[in-house]
Amino acid sequence: MKAKWISSMITAVLLLTIVQPAYAEKEYELKDELIYDVLVDRYFNKKIDNDYEVNALDPTTFNGGDFDGMASELLFVKDMGFTALSIGSVFSTETYDGKKVLDYTEFERHFGTKEEFQTLVEEIHEQDMKVIVDIPTQQVSANHIWAVENPQWFTKNEDGSLAIDTSNLEVQKALITTFTEFNETYQVDGFRLQDADKIDSQFVRDFSKAMKDIRPSYILSDREMSEKTGFDAVVIPGVEETLRAAYKNFDQDLTGIKTLMKQSENQLIQVDSLLGSRFTSDIVEVKGFPPTRWKLLLTQLLTMPGIPVIQYGSESAMNGVAPSESHQILDMAVDKELVDHITNLTSLRNSSEALRTGKVEVLHDEDGWLVYKRSNDDETWVIAINNSSSTKTINLSADVIGENQELQGLFESDIVRQEDSGDYRVTQDREIAEVFHVREETKLNTAYIATLAIMYIVFMLFLWFVWRKGKQRKADAAK
Repeated sequence: MKAKWISSMITAVLLLTIVQPAYAEKEYELKDELIYDVLVDRYFNKKIDNDYEVNALDPTTFNGGDFDGMASELLFVKDMGFTALSIGSVFSTETYDGKKVLDYTEFERHFGTKEEFQTLVEEIHEQDMKVIVDIPTQQVSANHIWAVENPQWFTKNEDGSLAIDTSNLEVQKALITTFTEFNETYQVDGFRLQDADKIDSQFVRDFSKAMKDIRPSYILSDREMSEKTGFDAVVIPGVEETLRAAYKNFDQDLTGIKTLMKQSENQLIQVDSLLGSRFTSDIVEVKGFPPTRWKLLLTQLLTMPGIPVIQYGSESAMNGVAPSESHQILDMAVDKELVDHITNLTSLRNSSEALRTGKVEVLHDEDGWLVYKRSNDDETWVIAINNSSSTKTINLSADVIGENQELQGLFESDIVRQEDSGDYRVTQDREIAEVFHVREETKLNTAYIATLAIMYIVFMLFLWFVWRKGKQRKADAAK
């Protein structure tokens, strides 16, 4: 505990001294966001009067989370440094995850009322965070209200659910009209279209324009897919497989990460999602140690180009091979090891424009050790992730770092200064991640050191004088 406290204090002091204040006051755009992804039903249950046939012991049914519960516990997310909260689908539904929508104009009764949803949105905004709502269209309930009057708008899926034909002009008009009213009323900050790869391209463009005509709105995809007009960001293809393969165990090939970082700028990056298994399940399968694996992965995710989307429960290494096992109730009383690590990294990212949107240059990517630089005109960082089974050393040239600089390690290391050869020698133990801030070399303050030395000498002379006087008094008393 003491070590964690000291680490947190050191990080806080460093942040105050190395980050330009203007960045912290910046109005965030999508490229700056940190998204925490959660389901209302699994967040926090505050009210019992909406617990209709709730069973918190059965992960396949409603567990009781509601709008009021989420509003009352927002600091859990805020304090970890997230800037946006993705809360899933909130509409009347047959299932806890909100996918099997019954009616887009009604809120799910287990979650709460329209007034409680409005309060939740206001509370999220009060915490200077944004709120994103999911819109399911491809697996809605067979009892959807539109299916009664307009069955031609739907096709039937193998599981009995219905897919809305978003290429149908009447459907497009109905959806845009419905969510125009929703957005005007509740002032949310964005929408994530579920099964985005199956939705008509023209509808996405028209829907995006309609929402942005009301107010600034993020339009996001939930699937790995190529960029598509109308979406402000998509989940880049291969991101989950690449990250999971690289960090589920040590001594893995990190070449794919280098390729990924060339493609991830301004797009959504994530190691897992609410659609499938948790990253922890991969770690457990190879008998790894989840806290260590997650620390390395989170350092990668929160310092590389892109818009991180982190699933709820990642801060406790939540496990699960498939929904609903992977949709456990959020545990806020977890050990703080990963929470602290996330908080430290998000503090750096939120305060540093270079870590969010700066250039990236890979300096080393062999033998399980990845070293890369993030920089802009104002600041430079070096991130070193040793995912190998041995200690590693690299000499970084002055061409990379600059002359008369030093690398201040924020989590694990001391200061690395330029050697006589002109290089900066970085040594890193196995399974350790470090973030170095590059700054001008700090010179020894000789006046300050001399003052301390004089004070020390004076203090020692004072003690000697007191000791001598005491000895003299004893001698006098003995006579």
